[in-house]
Amino acid sequence: MQTLIEIDGRIVATDILTEYFSCDLAACRGICCVEGNAGAPLEEDELEILEREYDRYSGYMTPEGRRAVEKQGFFVVDEDGDYTTPLIGDADCAYVCREGGVTLCAIEKAYRAGETEFRKPISCHLYPIRVKVFGDGSEGLQYHRWDICREACKSGEKKGIRVYRSLKEPIERRFGESFFAALDDAAKYLDECGD
Repeated sequence: MQTLIEIDGRIVATDILTEYFSCDLAACRGICCVEGNAGAPLEEDELEILEREYDRYSGYMTPEGRRAVEKQGFFVVDEDGDYTTPLIGDADCAYVCREGGVTLCAIEKAYRAGETEFRKPISCHLYPIRVKVFGDGSEGLQYHRWDICREACKSGEKKGIRVYRSLKEPIERRFGESFFAALDDAAKYLDECGD
């Protein structure tokens, strides 16, 4: 059974604080941008950014990805009414690129090249943390377990890196430095209670 705690007004699954994770791109080869039954979740403020910055990152996309965007638009609405990235067929995110047999984000590639200030959709940057927005506008954070990330769990355990620690940058990007500090305090408290 999953344990939930409240931190700064957000409901947080404690496994984010106690489980280990460190993305191992050499092992997974970016399969999270390919697998799944829907595109990556998008926040409403990202919709306009995807369109505005398109010319800055589209050159890194695959031709199939550019065709998917031309056909479907910069985002789609899924069966739950949520905004997501368009897909190429039923697999790749339209915004992928390939390099040496590894699937990468074309948006992030442009960001790293200094061509855009938009890093990538925050849901991708935060993964495997998923953010759930409730009807009252409050938020919950949960750890999304996926078998394709098995090696990342092993890598995190070997390095001693907890899920939230491996995601310090995106957590601070989305929620702020004070929220990360509160997560850190909660993790230390849980460790002390576990001893």
